[in-house]
Amino acid sequence: MTERKPPGVPFESWVDHQISEAQGRGDFDRLPGAGRPLPRDLEEPYDELWWVKRKMAREGLSVLPPALALRKEAEDALEAAYAAPTERAARRIVTDVNVKIRDMLLKPPPGPPLGRRPYDVDEVVREWRQRREGRRAADGTDVSDASDVSDV
Repeated sequence: MTERKPPGVPFESWVDHQISEAQGRGDFDRLPGAGRPLPRDLEEPYDELWWVKRKMAREGLSVLPPALALRKEAEDALEAAYAAPTERAARRIVTDVNVKIRDMLLKPPPGPPLGRRPYDVDEVVREWRQRREGRRAADGTDVSDASDVSDV
C-alpha cells in the first residue's frame, strides 16, 4: 500500500475504504489460518512470550534441564509400557528408555542429577500382565485366552 491518506479525510473512513477495496480485489481470500479458531484462548491473561512458547512446542524444544526432561520421559514411557497392546511393545518401550537412562548415568549433563535407575524390564512386564488381567476380569473376558500376553 503506497497510497497516502488524502488531507481532510478522516482516518477511520480512509482505512475502511482501503479495507473494502482490498476485499473487493480478493486480497483477504485464502489467507493462512482462515476459518480456523484463534490459537489462544481469549480469556487467558496475555503472555508476552506466547510466540516463544509456541515455537518451542512446534520445534520440540524444552526449557527443562536434560536430566529433568529424561525423568519426565521415563515416567511417560512407564505409563506407555503399562498401556501397551502387547508384551513385546511394553518391553521395547522400557528397553528404549533404559538405554537413555544408562547413557545419562554414564555421561551426566550439567544441572541436577538424574536420580533414576533403569527400570527392571521383567518387573514392568509382570505389572503389565497383572494390569492386563485386571482389565480383562473387569471387562468379563476370559483371562486364559491371553494369546497376546507373551508375545515375545
